[in-house]
Amino acid sequence: MGGYLKLLYQRYLSDNQAVILALFLVGSLLVLALIGDMLAPVIASVIIAYLLEGLVKRLQQIKCPHILAVIVVFLLFLGILLLLLFVFLPLFMQQLTNFFAEWPIMVNRAQLLIGQLSERYPEYISAKHIKSFMMEFKSDFARVGQMVLSYSISTIPSLLVLVVYLILVPLLVFFFLMDKDKIIAWTERYLPKNRTVLQRIWQEVDAEIGNYIRGKVIEILIVAVVTYVAFVLLRMPYAMLLAVLVGLSVLIPYIGVTVVTIPVTIVAFLQWGWSSHFAYLMIVYTIICILDANLLVPLLFSEAVSLHPVAIIVAILIFGGIWGFWGIFFAIPLASLVKAILNAWPVAEPTSAHDVSGQV
Repeated sequence: MGGYLKLLYQRYLSDNQAVILALFLVGSLLVLALIGDMLAPVIASVIIAYLLEGLVKRLQQIKCPHILAVIVVFLLFLGILLLLLFVFLPLFMQQLTNFFAEWPIMVNRAQLLIGQLSERYPEYISAKHIKSFMMEFKSDFARVGQMVLSYSISTIPSLLVLVVYLILVPLLVFFFLMDKDKIIAWTERYLPKNRTVLQRIWQEVDAEIGNYIRGKVIEILIVAVVTYVAFVLLRMPYAMLLAVLVGLSVLIPYIGVTVVTIPVTIVAFLQWGWSSHFAYLMIVYTIICILDANLLVPLLFSEAVSLHPVAIIVAILIFGGIWGFWGIFFAIPLASLVKAILNAWPVAEPTSAHDVSGQV
């Protein structure tokens, strides 16, 4: 056993860069675990600045001075932030409140519609089973409502934290964009001169993760806006609430669309029943999903994230379980980071078969 551990050490940790990389990873995990909450505004600001950096570079490519490019991009970011806070967020919260307030009426309507199906097809749908199912459904929803209410009450103290975020994050984003080169130069002073492994990891991460995060944000916005416009034109109830859910569903490949289709179908069915209007809405919703998967995604993601579907699902489960929503959002970039580290990790091959057998 000791010989095998020695062989693993010689193979994976004999290189100085491998040791430095291992120490860096362990230190990063400790920092996130111990003071990650305190550094959350800084981490969020770094991510936002990284997303906006691409737009700054594009403005500089058309001969725009760096300071002017940063100011233009930052003002655009502030405008979008204010639009979300004072226009879309109140509308979203209002529709969410109305949804919970009107849910008992919707459940009664659902029971009536399903009861009509039971009368038409008694051999397939039992009225007794429908009644039992609806009673259980009401009970489960009441529990969900209590959980949402208790969660809302428990988050009231965090309003002060939200105000701090709204002040600190934009300020930090501006300085990260303005002084990026100075910050990078200061950081490089504390890194080893021979850092080819870190450079290879950064090149792969920047190529895949940068493209993925920027593309995913744009995809969420486009899908949500198109869905909202379509739902409003079709007079779908809770258009904003459902459009946000449809937009966020693209975060979870293979699963998100399937899960979000359930509330969309239920709300449409409760509004129109088995009618042509219900069919039109479901057709439009299906077309949006198909265009997103087959047209929008290939256009946005010029460099596909080369991860197996199993790896993607495992990453979503692991990082989502650790960091919740943000873990789900960054699951694929984090999985790509892990893959880049494994690909770039220095490995010392045994010099001969005798060395291997002797170590084991």
